[in-house]
Amino acid sequence: MEKQPNNPLHGRTLEAIINDLVEFYGWPTLGLKIKIKCFNENPSVNSSLKFLRKTDWARTKVEELWIKTFR
Repeated sequence: MEKQPNNPLHGRTLEAIINDLVEFYGWPTLGLKIKIKCFNENPSVNSSLKFLRKTDWARTKVEELWIKTFR
């Protein structure tokens, strides 16, 4: 496996990233920070994973928020 020392997301799954953000912010605040339906209407990790795996722009926003929050 290739090392990526400059990539703070290396080794983190999308599920772990979502769980970290939900634990830190909670769904209501996360939904305000990133305005996507899966965070605001009946939010769940599974619905978020399905959406974010198909939607690059939204996944990028989530990853950027995680980096800003935890790095």
